[in-house]
Amino acid sequence: MAKNNKFDTQIQVLKYRTIRAIIRAIDAGTTATMYVDIPKHIAPGPVSTMRCCVYKERAILQERMKIVMGGDKTNPNTIEVIKIGCDECPAGGIYVTPACRGCLLHACQESCPKDAITFDKDLHAKVDEKKCIECGKCVNACPYGAIIKMHRPCIAACPAGAINMDADKRADIDNDKCIECGKCAYMCPFGAIQDKSEITDVIKLLNDSDNSKNYKIYAVIAPSIVSQFKHAKIEQIVTGIHQLGFCEVVEAALGADITLYREAAEWQERGILTTSCCPSFVMYIEKHFPELVQYISHTPSPMIETARLLKAKDPTAKCVFIGPCSSKKKEHQLPKTEGMIDYVLSFEELQAFLSARKIDVAHLEETVLDDASFYGRIFARSGGIVQGLTNIANEQNIQGLEPIQMNGISECKVNLLKLKLGKATANFFEGMACDGGCVNGALCLTHDKRNVVDVDKYGSSAKEKTIHNSVKQWRIAHNIND
Repeated sequence: MAKNNKFDTQIQVLKYRTIRAIIRAIDAGTTATMYVDIPKHIAPGPVSTMRCCVYKERAILQERMKIVMGGDKTNPNTIEVIKIGCDECPAGGIYVTPACRGCLLHACQESCPKDAITFDKDLHAKVDEKKCIECGKCVNACPYGAIIKMHRPCIAACPAGAINMDADKRADIDNDKCIECGKCAYMCPFGAIQDKSEITDVIKLLNDSDNSKNYKIYAVIAPSIVSQFKHAKIEQIVTGIHQLGFCEVVEAALGADITLYREAAEWQERGILTTSCCPSFVMYIEKHFPELVQYISHTPSPMIETARLLKAKDPTAKCVFIGPCSSKKKEHQLPKTEGMIDYVLSFEELQAFLSARKIDVAHLEETVLDDASFYGRIFARSGGIVQGLTNIANEQNIQGLEPIQMNGISECKVNLLKLKLGKATANFFEGMACDGGCVNGALCLTHDKRNVVDVDKYGSSAKEKTIHNSVKQWRIAHNIND
């Protein structure tokens, strides 16, 4: 498979090629034969390049296509396992590799607290799985690095302990534990876990609008988008989105400005508050700390707040959110969001959509985008909410606020446990399921350390420097009352 520097991994490239091919088939009116045509195009054979044989490659591609077309409708989870694509990885354990030299030192055996290591007739180390507690001491003791500790990548990646093995040793997701963050999908080396797509619904929505004659479709873009399309400016991306058929592009950061003010007021009323911006974090509380549900903010997420503004301006409007997050695909379907967002696309899907329509954003003119403040834009990275809330507290002389940013589910778990046990010193908890925040969402094109720098730079470029003015100016421009 050819290298593509727009993505981190070849798995993403394969997914992108599949989505792009489906879009082209829809545009060309060849969907009737696409389940045969597309697998043959991506895996032409006769020599296989991804699996044991070209026939298995094509069978997996067909399953991948089904998920792009919406996946299993009976499964409410936005993440789905492609069973035939799962490589049945070992669940975990200590393994002795062929690099074992059968040395006389026997440091591995000496280090083992459970006498789980013996030696075969060739003097190679053997691990008794019944005795082994997987402490890893033998791994560190071996002078040749011949002993390794294995982890099933999807299980290791899941922060909620939601992935197990089924009877066939294939990955299985426990929906009662899953927070739909998508980390398993990003980390699976075989691409056997994938998020369901709504791209076909969006295409139909655009086609039925008849170039905005029947209704207008608005794109609500997450601020983390500025860190993703490295080959173009954000203003060119906006132009590209317009060329796809969207009548207007609005920053979700505008809704973030509203969220900040509402959460500040809500905290003053309630005293202890956890954020509601990250749906995976909210699901983590609901499923793993149900006794703390009482502290979840009632304020809608920036995605929903922005859509509310748009539908207040235009009640017939259709809104499509474009972002880095798989759990946003679940959030917009929840009753509490009141149908404000019609569909959700990922950055990966946007890239495929632009490419399918042969829109080279790097060569487009720039469309100005300036809806939000610095603080709304930095919601995209960990600590952004706390920074904005602190600014409001100083601005309004709010006393007693003790915020804490929780970067990734591991930090969330520690601090939520403190809150549960009554040992927390903080009273406002910013929760982000992805390490670093939305800039590292599972459906980002790239996961780069400089993504945070890009977001901060984007925030600093905002015309409106205060939260209050960004919302005020937008309402004035669109004749919307408070």
